[in-house]
Amino acid sequence: MPNRRTRISKYVHRWYDTAKFRTLVRNYGVDLCFTPMVMADSFCRSEKARQNEFSTNYNDTPVIAQFAAQTTYEYLSCAEMVFPYVDGVDLNCGCPQRWAVSTGYGCALLKDPQLLKDLTSTIRRNFPTNFSVSAKIRVQRPLDITIDLVRQLEKCGVTFITVHGRTPTQKIGEPSNVEYLAEIKKSISIPMVANGDVKTLDEANELYERTKCDGTMSARGILSNPTLFSGTNVPSVSCLQNWIDIVHANPNVTFQCFHHHLSFMMEKLLRRKQRIAFNQLSSKGQVHDFLEQHFGIVPDRSKTGETIVCEYDESKFRQRSTEHDIEAKRIEYNSGNNPGKFFESQLTSDDEGESDEDGVIFSNIFDT
Repeated sequence: MPNRRTRISKYVHRWYDTAKFRTLVRNYGVDLCFTPMVMADSFCRSEKARQNEFSTNYNDTPVIAQFAAQTTYEYLSCAEMVFPYVDGVDLNCGCPQRWAVSTGYGCALLKDPQLLKDLTSTIRRNFPTNFSVSAKIRVQRPLDITIDLVRQLEKCGVTFITVHGRTPTQKIGEPSNVEYLAEIKKSISIPMVANGDVKTLDEANELYERTKCDGTMSARGILSNPTLFSGTNVPSVSCLQNWIDIVHANPNVTFQCFHHHLSFMMEKLLRRKQRIAFNQLSSKGQVHDFLEQHFGIVPDRSKTGETIVCEYDESKFRQRSTEHDIEAKRIEYNSGNNPGKFFESQLTSDDEGESDEDGVIFSNIFDT
């Protein structure tokens, strides 16, 4: 799917409904967007999880649904459910957060290449060739491990692969291993997207030149500056205008989501006292008053939004879960109130969430 210099946005955040943020960044040079990392276990089992973790609209294309999965039947079932609404699915093997690795998700899959291959090849066998199947990984040391892995994934029929230049144990601020990315690109014939340390268009172009990759992905950078791929180093006032227009046209967007994105976008546009004042606002009306006072912008009330009401066919998953999940033989299946095994395990956690350089923040999405 990616072509030379493809610009890609991936951002996962605490307040869902990222379809609206994808709508924003598509105005500024982004060619391909990813959804938040969705837990396959919960997406399969819970209608509430599906409504919280995935939304889309008629202009939300191309878009890739990214899943964290451990079993082929759950991953396949998720792909079948979202198939009518997305252009492909992606397996997250790159999240280094402790909660993910300790429960067998994200980077933990890098230690089980056979499972990783089984997951991707299962999807490839069951979907048409024009439906993208991909994976996101991190580099490992020695580099031969990663080169062997990407070659195996290529044989599984993946459409493209995304590689983050830091290893699972490297911290934010440590330099990305760009030379590794260049060697990985040379070792495969499928498109490769390079990820890591892309906060400006110049950095994206430099990463492209140094690695000869087929696309560059930004996460944290595009959160702070949705206009990144258009070449500006800070968001323009017109970008703020577009965001408040999108939210006003879609009243279901929560205040938290609306305010959260603006707080990042305006970090370099406000003085310290102004940022403190903005962070204390508690309603959309107060935010609108603040933006009118400081930037002279108000919502365009003539615009309207359209969100697709997604309907999911659970029948195949129900059949598979009966065959594979021992719990399904003992517990009556009810997608209306079942959060899924993973989120049930997190309901008693005191962890308020942690973030990594991918901009991923995990929290209990069922908090109200």
